[in-house]
Amino acid sequence: MSLPAPAEDVDVVVTGASSGIGAELARVLARRGHNLVLVARREDRMRKLADQLRTTHDVAAEVIGCDLAARADRVALVDRIRSRSRVIGGVCNCAGFGTSGSFARLPLAREREEVEVNVVALLELTHAFLPGMVAAGRGAVLNVASLAGFQPMPGMATYSATKAFVLTFSEAVHQELRGSGVSCTTLCPGPVDTEWATIAGVETAVLPAAKVGVERVAEEAVAAMEQGKRVVVPGMVPKTLANASRVAPHSVLLPMLSFARRMRG
Repeated sequence: MSLPAPAEDVDVVVTGASSGIGAELARVLARRGHNLVLVARREDRMRKLADQLRTTHDVAAEVIGCDLAARADRVALVDRIRSRSRVIGGVCNCAGFGTSGSFARLPLAREREEVEVNVVALLELTHAFLPGMVAAGRGAVLNVASLAGFQPMPGMATYSATKAFVLTFSEAVHQELRGSGVSCTTLCPGPVDTEWATIAGVETAVLPAAKVGVERVAEEAVAAMEQGKRVVVPGMVPKTLANASRVAPHSVLLPMLSFARRMRG
């Protein structure tokens, strides 16, 4: 019940592979000898990464440009991957972004896009490739949630809701897969210095003690896939916060989170 060993005809799909956790996951997987299918909007960045991985680790790395917010692009992506005479041994659903601000003031179109990328694309890609893994009796899915998925986040209402979906969905699927030889692991990182924070308009320095390097996040995520773990929260402080969020009532958490938001200005 873990990520299969590298093989010549087996690929791992990584979305959000142009930067951040997705790109670092690709590096970690390549170091372990896995062939890759890299998926994101920014093909130029992925081509550079793919060239580096091929040269350094002697692995296959295919690049597919795709806007995961667009249903037509998602359908074309799945069709293209299925048309290849190769086995999908793993899927890392890393693509995602966040928005911040009072929900009533945020553009609805962007919030809908956030749900499409963070939830719908993840749901569809998991569903597209999971049956083949189950039939083969081997495979691993990694779905990237967030520390924000453990509780509502005033000021990031849509983002925290999408990550709560990813966490709950993935934990349920993990349980459904018991005994199948396939696993579904949820990665719940805390603050990480990547482009995500800039796009979301948030400051990762708010909880400096909770910050974990992107390299460590990726290493722990791949190790969790290999071991077939249900959830991985890299870092002692994020792990403590996640455990506290699971047991603390929302009537206590929400005022604290609202106060922290006001303190950030």
